[in-house]
Amino acid sequence: MKKVYSTTNAPGAIGPYSQAVQAGNMVFVSGQLPIDPATGSFAGNDIQSQTRQSLTNIKNILASEGIEMSQILRVGVFLKDMNMFGDMNTVYGEFFQGEYPARAAVEVARLPKDALVEIEAVACVEK
Repeated sequence: MKKVYSTTNAPGAIGPYSQAVQAGNMVFVSGQLPIDPATGSFAGNDIQSQTRQSLTNIKNILASEGIEMSQILRVGVFLKDMNMFGDMNTVYGEFFQGEYPARAAVEVARLPKDALVEIEAVACVEK
């Protein structure tokens, strides 16, 4: 059975998709751009502020259903420029401690709205 997540504490979908979907005990969070839901604009023009906002959006989507960041199993990070990896990684470390999720980070040709980063996640919830 599928459950769709939706919260106003993260930006709404800009296309025909859900913020997150749960199937069984797995939660799939759609790629989050660094959009501040209060303003509808990017949180900043640098990779640190954009990474922080993308991860905050993920955190808020999960929190809307009582799920913590520690329950994330895998993260996908899409970067406009791999030279930004170090700065992204520093901010990323603010959101995860201890047993880190698996992660892939790749450079892409272009992201929606010309963002510097987009981040997706998969979490596990207890049944």
